[in-house]
Amino acid sequence: MNNSITMRKNYNYTRRKLYLPEYGRHIHEMVDTLLEIEDRQERTRQAKAVIAVMGNLNPLLRDTDDFKHKLWDHLFIMSDFRLDVDSPYPQPSRQDLMITPKKLAYPQTRIMFKHYGKYVQRFMREITREEVAGRSTGELHNMLRYIRAKSFEYNNEYPNNESIMRDMSLMAGTKVDIDMTAVGNMRSDFRHTANARKTQKGKQVRTVRKAQKGGVKSTGHHNTYK
Repeated sequence: MNNSITMRKNYNYTRRKLYLPEYGRHIHEMVDTLLEIEDRQERTRQAKAVIAVMGNLNPLLRDTDDFKHKLWDHLFIMSDFRLDVDSPYPQPSRQDLMITPKKLAYPQTRIMFKHYGKYVQRFMREITREEVAGRSTGELHNMLRYIRAKSFEYNNEYPNNESIMRDMSLMAGTKVDIDMTAVGNMRSDFRHTANARKTQKGKQVRTVRKAQKGGVKSTGHHNTYK
């Protein structure tokens, strides 16, 4: 006697699509059962029970109003917007969820020197425009200092004046007129500033040491007379 046993294999790809896989197939099957209930009042009562089960998946957030609103929206989504119940919140539509945001325009401007940055290039173009041609050269000198510092960070060596002026002219789109004497003194200015800071710091250290020594001597005399 030959008994042929046929095994039905039920794979997930043969089942219906899960609109929200994070809830699992059992919750989707509960929603499918709601669609088969004909009585609206009973269907609404069972829908609230399903909402409670969905809230148990996140017990810390289920008592907040926003989370309950999200649960009801998820319930309608899992029913493919076919569920007709008395919801405490407005029922979402398929069109509301299928709105695609506008694509943000990505800037396509080319940066000539990435180690200087885009805004340095923009500022150089603005400062050399005809409308602002009457500005003082102080802004141009400050920009020159910044470009020199960035070039030193990128190349690990002090750039020569010709390369700085060439880069500034390329970013500005026109020839930049600046006093070359000021450009030549830039490096010495940095040295003078650093030396002044070291000198001031050394004076402060010596003053503190003298004050400490004087305090020790006064304390010794005080103990002697005592």
